[in-house]
Amino acid sequence: MATLGGTVSLVLGASQGIGAEIARTLAREGSAVVVASRRLPAVEAVAGEIRDAGGRAVAVACDVTDAAAVEWAAAQAVEGFGRLDHVVNNAGLIRPIMPLAEADPALWAASVRTNLVGTYNGSRAALRAFRASGQGVLVNLSSGAAHLALEGWSAYSAGKAAALGLLRSLALETAGTAIRVYGFQPGAVDTGMLDEIRDAGLGYVSRLSADDLLPPALPARVVAWLMRPEAADLAGRELSIRDPALRARVGLPERHYA
Repeated sequence: MATLGGTVSLVLGASQGIGAEIARTLAREGSAVVVASRRLPAVEAVAGEIRDAGGRAVAVACDVTDAAAVEWAAAQAVEGFGRLDHVVNNAGLIRPIMPLAEADPALWAASVRTNLVGTYNGSRAALRAFRASGQGVLVNLSSGAAHLALEGWSAYSAGKAAALGLLRSLALETAGTAIRVYGFQPGAVDTGMLDEIRDAGLGYVSRLSADDLLPPALPARVVAWLMRPEAADLAGRELSIRDPALRARVGLPERHYA
């Protein structure tokens, strides 16, 4: 059922994994999708899949650490489809996963730039676009690492914790308006990022079994559900797929959620 018919979405960090599945899910729900990533051939492939399935999608190259590039990507949604209703900040870097004293300063800073500054750039572009219509939904992909310290995860945890602070400020700034903001923890998902975590071998996440990992389709369903009016009472909050009440509202299957 096209529950999001007539809407337009921008998904940042959509070349693979959760981001690509979010783009596909939003398209199946009826939204036109701008699929964005630094890796243009990869997002062109995702957009092609969506169009082959009967959806509407365009691919754009976008580095989320470049504010002008993110503004341009948002403008492509308005130019190509006439409006922008939803923005998903999914772009993220997990590396470096290693003791802080051994981490390369440039890689450490690059992680924080992507996970924090990239989220800021996407949020800023979203709010500026939403002001034109007076409404919109922004979903920032969060992580349990924003709350739980893990050995070797200093860059990722610092970036995600700071992005949570950003979300809390946005919640205050958008309270009482038709602009809704959410943070969402997708849990342990079977993606390339989990492969990098396993390779590093630090933190309990690296020891999770295949049975503990979620398929990307499950968190993607939550993100698509957050775009619907029935999620309005949760606006301004950071949500987790581990929350059984949220899963019940979305209609996710019962299983283990690590």
